[in-house]
Amino acid sequence: MATWSQIAESEPAFAKAVQAIFDAHKHKTMATLRKDGSPRISGIEARFADGELWLGMMPDSRKALDLRRDPRLALHSASVAPPEGEESAWSGDAKLSGRAVEVVDEAERDAWLRANGAPPGPSHVFSVDIAEVTLTRVGEPADHLLIEFWREGEGLRSTKRT
Repeated sequence: MATWSQIAESEPAFAKAVQAIFDAHKHKTMATLRKDGSPRISGIEARFADGELWLGMMPDSRKALDLRRDPRLALHSASVAPPEGEESAWSGDAKLSGRAVEVVDEAERDAWLRANGAPPGPSHVFSVDIAEVTLTRVGEPADHLLIEFWREGEGLRSTKRT
């Protein structure tokens, strides 16, 4: 697994484009695994800071309890459709998968919460170890999709879909 800073160091243009898509909207969608193994989709805010991807959650939220039991997750950016007839203006979307690592030290968690505008106290803070990142956008010329993906141990690759 990689930290966000490791991906940004190895593929700076790709990481910058992915982060811009994630940062364009406050809310993202995260998938976790329920106790029975079925998926759970939840809204979440995510933040890139200090070379890591961070997730903060309310105390004992279902998604936090899911991650404590099974740290695997997928995170998807907001994907906003362009106006009709202007599909080439679509900014694209980004997604990633990996494993959540909970910040269990109370002082460290509270310091992170204060630094990110949240009051210290009961909550969950996770960093994400990243296994895969995908960026999908309209190619040039605008007659295809360009799908770029980084995978742990494989680096950056791309494919076109018409």
